[in-house]
Amino acid sequence: MPVSLWCEEVEDDQGQTEAPAQSHIRGSPQLRATWDPTVSGNRVIQRLLHMEERYMPSILYITLIQRDPERREELAKWALEVCCDCGCDEAVFPLSVSLMDRFLSASLSLPVSPYCLAAGCILIASKLTECDNVSADTLCAAAEYSFQPSNLREMERVILGTLRWDTAAVTPQDFLPHFLASVEQLRGAESDESEEERLSTLRRHSDTLAAMCACDSRFLGAPPSLVAAASLNCALRGLGNKGPSQLADMGEALAELCQTDLAVLQCYSEMIEYALRQRLRSGHEQGPMEKDEEVESERPGTPTDMREIDF
Repeated sequence: MPVSLWCEEVEDDQGQTEAPAQSHIRGSPQLRATWDPTVSGNRVIQRLLHMEERYMPSILYITLIQRDPERREELAKWALEVCCDCGCDEAVFPLSVSLMDRFLSASLSLPVSPYCLAAGCILIASKLTECDNVSADTLCAAAEYSFQPSNLREMERVILGTLRWDTAAVTPQDFLPHFLASVEQLRGAESDESEEERLSTLRRHSDTLAAMCACDSRFLGAPPSLVAAASLNCALRGLGNKGPSQLADMGEALAELCQTDLAVLQCYSEMIEYALRQRLRSGHEQGPMEKDEEVESERPGTPTDMREIDF
């Protein structure tokens, strides 16, 4: 069998076409390799499942945060806004929140400047996942210069020292492409959309819901695999292009992939849908009561972009 060493990386100009005003923040387009099916499948999923327990925050931290979640959710939402404004890769935000939770789990106390902590986690996550990382000056500007670049670099060293440089944490976004590839084997007849467009839409919806879960402290103790499976399950249901039997088969497949009970997966899927209804309802608080009641009575579809949810 002939082996080709041709480089198939392509420039991703999506960020520049959607947000030309941000071109001064990120100078060059991201390079992306094409999807390689040989690095997917049950072997890779099993490895991720084995590693995810290593990056879970402590039970004590989860309990303390869920008693008073406002401060942590405020930092997570600020990190999401910064990642969106800077045009970061989709993997930066969940990794930065994971780093922040693990740091706080180890220290059990907020630093003098909490936003400097969040910015330091974004800086580390960006360096780890992107070829053109966010600059320290950009993060300081996003925080309205409540801290200086020297403070941010010192915070970066503190975070790395506390986590012993173990920063490549497993997040729900690591599971999503593998779960999606496995579930797609169960699909029936193709829809009117092209396969590539349909998969891209499903992945985008799942990423949106997983990011929403990262901001919501109610999902703090859930394994990343379960969050990814529940987000994909909600995205499949929200798109409405699958029959009940197909959705049931895909739900069972997702529960088997993340090694959990189907009832647990359905419970977390309902939690995500309820959290989504809350986000949508908060975005329509200024509208008429009739519209609010209509949104409440309908099962919401998943948004097509992360910024369509009013965090």
